[in-house]
Amino acid sequence: MYPQAPAGGRRAASRAPGAHNICRLLTRRAHGFYARDAGVAHRKNLGLLRKIICQESTKFKNVWTTHSASPIAYERGRIYLDNYQCCISSIAQEPRILYQKPKCSKSEKIEDALLLECPLGEMLPSPSDYKSSLIVLTVQNWLLRLSADSGEILEKIYLAGACCKFRYLSWDTPQEIMVVKSAQNKLPAAARQAGIQQSVLFYLAVFQVLPLSFIGMLEINKKIFGNSVTDVAVSNGILIIMHSMGLVRLYNFQAILEQFMEQPFDLGHEFNWNGQVGVVGKYPFGLPYNIKITDTPPLLFEASSLENAFQIGGYPWHYIITPNKKKHKGVFHICSLKDHALVNNTVTVTASGRVVKTRFNLLDDDPEQETFKIVDYEDELDLLSTVAVTQIGADGKAHLDFHCNEHGILLKSIPLLESWDVTYSHEVYFDKDLVLHIEQKPNRRFSCYVYQMVCDTAKDDECSSHEKTERVFCKKGGRIFEYI
Repeated sequence: MYPQAPAGGRRAASRAPGAHNICRLLTRRAHGFYARDAGVAHRKNLGLLRKIICQESTKFKNVWTTHSASPIAYERGRIYLDNYQCCISSIAQEPRILYQKPKCSKSEKIEDALLLECPLGEMLPSPSDYKSSLIVLTVQNWLLRLSADSGEILEKIYLAGACCKFRYLSWDTPQEIMVVKSAQNKLPAAARQAGIQQSVLFYLAVFQVLPLSFIGMLEINKKIFGNSVTDVAVSNGILIIMHSMGLVRLYNFQAILEQFMEQPFDLGHEFNWNGQVGVVGKYPFGLPYNIKITDTPPLLFEASSLENAFQIGGYPWHYIITPNKKKHKGVFHICSLKDHALVNNTVTVTASGRVVKTRFNLLDDDPEQETFKIVDYEDELDLLSTVAVTQIGADGKAHLDFHCNEHGILLKSIPLLESWDVTYSHEVYFDKDLVLHIEQKPNRRFSCYVYQMVCDTAKDDECSSHEKTERVFCKKGGRIFEYI
């Protein structure tokens, strides 16, 4: 599906902003102008899409709403319901079910999931590797790779036995290195009363994708990182260790893997490890613990932050912390990673390097104050998006705004029709011609609202072709589809 444009015959199309450019682009593509550089056509398509989104005649219409007693997740055009048992495509004119799996038992419950996309320019061993897939982690320590379109199981990996409980999936490097983290190890009450000490707090299993291959498994031990460790995370080659009292310490994760790797193992191969003989990734042996940290790694960086609130990113690199005092809750300091210099306590640094001023402290005596709740950067379209909310009485009204990332000028405002309660948890996704809002209400009630881009200047059920190209654009129900 391509960006929408008014479709009222050739004359109507010629009046639309950017329509002439769209026709020229399609004609040049049909003649093979971009055969040697698909990136040129892609960049031009995104530029045209940005213009179409921001033009006055383009609207975003609420086309679908659903409610659920279980969490709702969204990943690149797919909405997941019922603990990932139901997958709905949001790309169609109206969201439609891609697959519905039978209700699973508690032992098969999915704890977490990640979407895998095919890497560009690489030869992969299996035809299924070239299609999008979903990596899911089950309650019984199984790591499954499912077809994103059908839910079919493509690969099964057994992680470990009862010694640890894996619960979380995350990216070290997006679409390249994946980390599976266990829940925090806790001894039974009887063992604690007997004075037995628990030294291993977390297990991490590291994989490369795609093809899915095992790098190693390691533990986070109090004897190495200290007795005050409370949590751990891995991101962009950095091992982040969180301590009590708000201390955050960073280590070079890639260097740890290389330095403390005892022996590499391949999935599906037999191994003999500490007297155990089995197959890597198969039940009941699972994965060998082959990365043993024997010394404290060199410290890269440390900071103190309230409740371990810590984020790193932007360009050049910055980090965000909350001063480690309760009176500073809700205050954010943005500092340069290079010299720890404070930039400003009311700004956000986006992935593109822009500094965005926001208001973090809400005034109790001004209920009609408009406040920013979400600030994000859409890198493909180079748009800065913000969700602003005005609370009036018991109801709040929200709108999604697109700003020029270069100058901050407001380009487009999209009203969200549903009431917005600022005390609930909200997620808003802007994905090309789609806006999706997921809301979590009390008592685990979830709602999903889908908005799709439409142009209100064209009549329904009109079709047009241009200069005998192989593609025909058809107008149906307020949306435009491309048929080849």
